[in-house]
Amino acid sequence: MQTFANPPSPGVTSHAGIRTGTPRQAFRRPPAPARRALLAALSALYLPALAMNATAAPATTTDAAPAEIRADLPEARLVGSGTLRFFGLTVYDARLWAPPGFDPLRYDREPFALELAYARRLEGGAIAERSVAEMRRIGPFDEERARRWLALMRDAFPDVTANDRLLGLHDGRGGVRFFHNGRPTASLDDADYARLFFGIWLAPATSAPTLRAALIGAAR
Repeated sequence: MQTFANPPSPGVTSHAGIRTGTPRQAFRRPPAPARRALLAALSALYLPALAMNATAAPATTTDAAPAEIRADLPEARLVGSGTLRFFGLTVYDARLWAPPGFDPLRYDREPFALELAYARRLEGGAIAERSVAEMRRIGPFDEERARRWLALMRDAFPDVTANDRLLGLHDGRGGVRFFHNGRPTASLDDADYARLFFGIWLAPATSAPTLRAALIGAAR
């Protein structure tokens, strides 16, 4: 059924000479479940390319690193943080942790941890697939490695809901470990993978320069 706001009578002409007899269909917002589904699909599709809408949050020395970081990087401190938003809605908060002296221009040879705290539901498979696409922006790799890395990330990234955390820890030598809410999910030793994956956020060629600037703010 069509709905109209103060519908005019057919054939009535306004004082400005504009004929208003043709009713105009009112805009209807899609129902909430549809909006949430659209947000989840688009967020996964463009993650993290939407970081042009990111905002920076100042790093403070009072922030305590999660336990999984303290176990491997006891000297890690918060380097920088930012929030990824999609049409004003928060997708995730990102935080970069590293020991003093972290050099973002040689991130692939530095120990650090990247933490994403999600604000809404996203499918892990979609995050993994988008990660492969974003890694191709950082550097080339063949299809065999793409399939292998995609399989790994499908194991590493379960579906997430609000307040879930995904964390990637790099040992500075190509070793990568993934955690979901503090629980280990996957690991590998592959310097090329580490450079390309973490480059999604940290490489100068990232599609998310605003978020990169927020994350490395204290280390620039």
